[in-house]
Amino acid sequence: MNTTKKIQSALISVFSKEGLEPIVRKLHDQNVVFYSTGGTEEFIKNLGIPVIPVEDVTTYPSILGGRVKTLHPKVFGGILNRQDNESDVQQMQEYNIPQIDLVIVDLYPFEKTVASGASEEDIIEKIDIGGISLIRAAAKNFKDTVILSSMDQYSLFLDMITAQNGATTLADRKLLATKAFHVSSHYDGAIFNYFNTDETIYKASIENGQVLRYGENPHQKGFFFGDFDAMFTKVHGKELSYNNLLDVDAAVNLINEFKTDGPTFAILKHNNACGLATRDTISEAYNVALACDPTSAFGGVLIANTTIDVATATEINKLFCEVVIAPSYDAEAIAILQEKKNRIILIQNNVELPQKQVRTCLNGLLIQERNNITDTKSDLKTVTVTAPTEQEINDLIFASKVCKNTKSNTIVFAKNGTLISSGTGQTSRVDALLQAIEKAKVFGFSLEGASMASDAFFPFPDCVEIAKKAGITAVIQPGGSIKDELSINYCNENNLAMVFTGTRHFKH
Repeated sequence: MNTTKKIQSALISVFSKEGLEPIVRKLHDQNVVFYSTGGTEEFIKNLGIPVIPVEDVTTYPSILGGRVKTLHPKVFGGILNRQDNESDVQQMQEYNIPQIDLVIVDLYPFEKTVASGASEEDIIEKIDIGGISLIRAAAKNFKDTVILSSMDQYSLFLDMITAQNGATTLADRKLLATKAFHVSSHYDGAIFNYFNTDETIYKASIENGQVLRYGENPHQKGFFFGDFDAMFTKVHGKELSYNNLLDVDAAVNLINEFKTDGPTFAILKHNNACGLATRDTISEAYNVALACDPTSAFGGVLIANTTIDVATATEINKLFCEVVIAPSYDAEAIAILQEKKNRIILIQNNVELPQKQVRTCLNGLLIQERNNITDTKSDLKTVTVTAPTEQEINDLIFASKVCKNTKSNTIVFAKNGTLISSGTGQTSRVDALLQAIEKAKVFGFSLEGASMASDAFFPFPDCVEIAKKAGITAVIQPGGSIKDELSINYCNENNLAMVFTGTRHFKH
């Protein structure tokens, strides 16, 4: 059975006329009859091409301020009739319904209208009724009808009808129907999310999908759904991998904590910071951050909160690293960093991150609000006789920012605006503390006078006791254990300063 069909008639009704002219002219060259409404009808006429007003078919004018134009049996009958169904064929003749082989329609820009901050009245008027109905009808009847539901499909369709002399195959029509149902479902999802106030219902539709080389491991498929180009301008390098993207996400979240601080540089590996420092210059910050753990920095992701200059780029270029991120670069700095063919160089744009975090769990999803609380000086409650010095307070805040963005259980040591070491992702807080102490020793860092941050409270005084013996002089933690007094008493007996924040920062 031959399923290739020649397009002989088309209904065109679009909000945006961009990119439409080449298609209309090509279809006209192929002797296609046009039906249209309103502004689209006028557009086709102005091309000098004959067009039949839909009102001439329905005998009804556009009414209710344009809300009702194409919603009529003579329109939808022309789209939905089954050409191999005898009863449908008879009814088409009986009611004098014209055959419509092709529907080209786009939808009112609902999402753009919402994003513009328009009034509710304007937003409601951008809920398309006729367009969405035409899309669904034509897509449902893909065996006989072609549907173009977005200008993104114009190029594909133009190539199709040019190569096939105005004909489409069943596979062509089914492909376009699939795209049409994607358009309609995404549109309906956006409308629902505008109205929805029930947080127990979750609908998401992301149009920008990207196939990755593979997932976390080479035997796993990987995909990214999101608008990466809105967040970053990619200057150079290979395609980002699944693991690159996870590290970039962690890096962005971490550096955002230091957005208003002095020049700050962070180095991350497997989603955790292995080096971070704040200094007077970004070059100095990078060199100090690298010294924190030069072993882990190999193959890492680097991120700065300010412009990367030539001096910094020159130093970075000595290190093998996967990704470099900054809000801007000196031109010569980019040229230096581009010397490594595969090194990914990203300019971070100022884009707000989603306020909901989503991850798979069992046979469903876990959703939570983003952790937007960053501990500040005003959040600190000194619970010991010994109060932290001004420098210790700065280091406690610094350590807390890193701690918030490190896998739990975690302990972080900091001194003079520098990450000394951390214990990450351990099953006990004591293990995390011992790991951090050992790491500081390995890289030759003294913990005398350093500050310590914990992502959660201490259920026993063992952590502050071990920390004190290692040289720690100030501690920041959420507090909230029924045995807080045990840790407080030890600190008081040993001249250790400790502050509570009241906010836990687990990260799993």
